[in-house]
Amino acid sequence: MPRLLVVTAVAAEADAFLAGFSGAAPGQVGGRSVRRVLTPAGLVDVLAAGVGPVAAALGTAAVLGQADYDIVLSAGIGGGFGPFALAVAEQAAFADLGAQLADGGFASVTELGFGSAALAADLELAAEIGRRTGATPGTVLTVATVTGTADRAGQLRQRYPDAVAEGMEGFGVAAAASAAGARFGELRSISNPVGPRDRSAWQLPAALSELGRAGHALLQEGPL
Repeated sequence: MPRLLVVTAVAAEADAFLAGFSGAAPGQVGGRSVRRVLTPAGLVDVLAAGVGPVAAALGTAAVLGQADYDIVLSAGIGGGFGPFALAVAEQAAFADLGAQLADGGFASVTELGFGSAALAADLELAAEIGRRTGATPGTVLTVATVTGTADRAGQLRQRYPDAVAEGMEGFGVAAAASAAGARFGELRSISNPVGPRDRSAWQLPAALSELGRAGHALLQEGPL
């Protein structure tokens, strides 16, 4: 069976990630449509699981329940906290899972004692992803609501000083990978700064192109 599962939110990200490889074949695993391609890194399945942490977790878990993968990689575009094109997770943190406080602050589920709002990535895998792609390491935030103000971005920076990117799926993919005993990683190509919502400033084509470059660099060198 394939040893690497790549999970994106939407088909455009899956297409971009595989842009450097030909011969991808459609398939079904766990009732989900995947594209399977043979690369120098081995046989890879790519799943577009849907937008948000719930869809990501459900889609990833459905596939992992029917096939054995050594590595599960959440990949896609996202907002960035710095002047770099790519970010790689050392941990995935569900940044808006918790409670709003009366004083305007926020307490995560970790602080509330209801579990953990962060899941560690495989650090050896993160380091190798960084080496092959040039991605900047740190915490990648998962949110159910995309940040749209400078105030919110500042709050996130204060709570997660090492945050490098914001996406909507990483924690869900990480939870499913952890339950299955697979190594987890997350790679984000940056389309816009985290902060005030300005769609005219989004660089989606460039971010998708960078995701494709990173996907090729990651898989072309050989097994992870």
